[in-house]
Amino acid sequence: MSYDRSHRGGGGQRRRQNREREDYDYHDRRREIYDTPEQIIKNAIIKMGEVDPAQEVPRVAKQIRDRPVMVPAISEGIRLGVTEQPFKIPYYAALLRLLHDPAPSETETSGSSSAPSLGKQVLEDFWKGFQGYLDKLAWRDTRLCIHFFAHLMVAQVISIESMSALLQSFATVLDEFGVSYGRGKNAALCAIEGLLIAGAVIKKSSSPNTEEIIKAIQTFNESITSSKFLVQPMMSLHSDAPVFENTDELLECGLRILKAVEASDFLDAWSSVPQPYLDYPDLDPTVSSPFELPSILVPPEVIEIDGLATDAGEDAQVKKEDWPEYFFQLFDNTECARLLLEYPKWCVPGTFKPRSGAPPTEEDPNAKSWQLESAVVETILGSLFLLPEPSHKAVYYIALITELCKLSPSTVGPAVGKSIRKLYASFADGLDVEVARRFAEWFAVHMSNFGFQWVWKEWVPDLALPTGHPKRTFVRRAIVFEIRLSYHDRILKTLPEPMQTDRNVIAVQAPGPQFEYEDPENPYHDAAQSILNLLRGRSRVDEVISHVDTLRTSLESSSIGAHPHTSIDALVRSVVVQSLLSIGCRSFSHLLNAIERYLPLLRSLANPNPAQGGGDATEAKRDILDIAANFWRRNQQMIGIVFDKLMQYQIVDPTDVVAWTFGNAGMLEQGVGSVGAEAGRFCIGAFEWDLVKGALNKANGRVMIARRKVAALRKEQDDSIARAKASGGADANMEVDADVKPIKQDDAAAESPQLMVALKAFTSLTREQKFALSRTIEGFVSCLALSSNDAHQGPYGESVITEQAWEKRSTWSNDEWQTWETWGWYRHFCRMYAPYLRNYATTLSTVGFAKIRDCTNPAAELMRKTWDSATGQEV
Repeated sequence: MSYDRSHRGGGGQRRRQNREREDYDYHDRRREIYDTPEQIIKNAIIKMGEVDPAQEVPRVAKQIRDRPVMVPAISEGIRLGVTEQPFKIPYYAALLRLLHDPAPSETETSGSSSAPSLGKQVLEDFWKGFQGYLDKLAWRDTRLCIHFFAHLMVAQVISIESMSALLQSFATVLDEFGVSYGRGKNAALCAIEGLLIAGAVIKKSSSPNTEEIIKAIQTFNESITSSKFLVQPMMSLHSDAPVFENTDELLECGLRILKAVEASDFLDAWSSVPQPYLDYPDLDPTVSSPFELPSILVPPEVIEIDGLATDAGEDAQVKKEDWPEYFFQLFDNTECARLLLEYPKWCVPGTFKPRSGAPPTEEDPNAKSWQLESAVVETILGSLFLLPEPSHKAVYYIALITELCKLSPSTVGPAVGKSIRKLYASFADGLDVEVARRFAEWFAVHMSNFGFQWVWKEWVPDLALPTGHPKRTFVRRAIVFEIRLSYHDRILKTLPEPMQTDRNVIAVQAPGPQFEYEDPENPYHDAAQSILNLLRGRSRVDEVISHVDTLRTSLESSSIGAHPHTSIDALVRSVVVQSLLSIGCRSFSHLLNAIERYLPLLRSLANPNPAQGGGDATEAKRDILDIAANFWRRNQQMIGIVFDKLMQYQIVDPTDVVAWTFGNAGMLEQGVGSVGAEAGRFCIGAFEWDLVKGALNKANGRVMIARRKVAALRKEQDDSIARAKASGGADANMEVDADVKPIKQDDAAAESPQLMVALKAFTSLTREQKFALSRTIEGFVSCLALSSNDAHQGPYGESVITEQAWEKRSTWSNDEWQTWETWGWYRHFCRMYAPYLRNYATTLSTVGFAKIRDCTNPAAELMRKTWDSATGQEV
């Protein structure tokens, strides 16, 4: 009794304490939080210009001068504004220009000119932050700071000579031996954009260096022509010329603009850049001397060297910046969307057409009158379609366009519609296959956000094209994506009648499983039901395995008619795996639970015992993949998910998935979920590529994880060695440690079983990674390069890559278009996995191109040329 009373009393005390704490938190939350003076100044700088920037700059400058001097806070506010709100950079330069003027009180004091102005103090502190960006090679922030310095030079705050030397330092990077494209591109952009702002003043100075900088950039741009071949958004197999209509390469576009404005003495550049500081009086150099930017040296790239190597070299480091960036020309999240639509107020008046409902203004004959919404949508889509990968996840760009449409549907909606039609029309001119896949994904998600409303009847005439034509492929793929985001019947109702009845546009049945033994008429229905009953009852794994062994014995002795499988083991695998997938087909969690619960069962099926007549493990794994693909043949997405889980739990290896994909290329007819004889032969489409990519990413990811684990264990070992040495050295004269001996690293490594196991795992996974990559190359060689002894050779691999064939593409058959798409996926494979291919270039080329080593036909030459461009071996 006393225990119960004490317990109840304790509970009441805790409740009172909780109420007191909640009351305290409530009153504490009601207390007003006051900003410090530093925060007030910083916020005023960051939020400057939200209404009228030209009028707010003098007000903020006065606010800063009326308070005690807080140079770090002012510098931090400007630094954040420059790097996070780059559209305000000209106005931050105007703010610093006003702060560079002597204060009114200082002009009345004698000798005040010797003291640095507030603007110069802020700029000195700002430079420290810039140096930090440069030391970390934070190229974006460095480039935006260059914009800021260039505006300050035009505003006479920074000296011309020091700004010119700063730009020359970035141009010097381009002359470095073996400079990477990513490093050279970023350095060139810093110089280009700095010159576009400050070039007019620099060129009129006593020692102009604009021509030297432009020449260095042009030389670098000409040296990377071969790498542009793989990342052009318009695919041309018969030519590697880097010039295409409706596309702009970032560096080449910047260089072209720079040369054009340099020819006009940079007069045209000022018409596009706001320069509010020019409205202020010129600075008197005797009162406020210009700031001299310190000289810099761009630090070298950081190369990670951890000493971890295998028999074929170190693990590759993936860098997304190692390729030229092409953007489409498509036209002659919420806060981000709002800022984009408000962008015209930060530009020179007349840059964009006035929005509807805006007050009338005087017509300027020199106004550009660009369409804001078209420019914004074009820029977003250009970033989404960058090859080989965009800078951010695709969902970011998709969501951004959606928010823009919601903010201003009457203006952004037409721009989006024009973009879709322009991209769709480009399919006939060779739009890259990866760009086409992203386009279909964006189209489907965008339609899902707006009720799946699209004018499909515009594309009905294209139903007369071959089913492998890129336009037909896009429509089919987009509808598959839409069904994933909704359901079959709803999407079917949005299509016009001709599309509803075309099985190559939308499948007859909704996506779902196809359980072969569900039909009671199937001779193995009872066997499958016995397995299903055990699985549904969550029987122990050993009981299920025992039942499977009994089932195998009974099937061997039964008199049931012939089965379509190569052996009784294959039949048993089919019954068991389909039953397991049937249990897991209700949801994703059901699938994971089923696989995890009966993992030993799956492993026993994938690795039969040869001593007991179990057959070959490779054949068994291929059977499991066949079974899973046939079970989900009406839902390609689930095939990819099941394959991924089979690799995750090591039922099959990535190499098995790659080999299966190329061995069954074209099994699913055009992606509509039916197996038939009309399927494309030995060609790779988007579905097959997704399977290959998933397998390669799994292999590469395992290597990276193993690599990090080895690095962590090695660091732990090195720390232990260092501590042991330090302890031995410090206590060497003490009697208790008189017998301490120096510890060698080799001895410590031998005593670290965890590290040895991790190293063995890393070596094994690296070997698997190379197998998967080499098997992918072999698969593409079999599909594209003619070889007399290859049963999987494609008949059109050579004919579709000639210029004459491309000119006659309107007469191409379904197989020819599918072969052309396969070439596109080979190109994407080479550029997507270039870091890994470079790392093992010798081994992979020897094994992968063994079938065409002595071939000189155009297909073999193009495959080797593409490979050389990706691995950096081009001559």
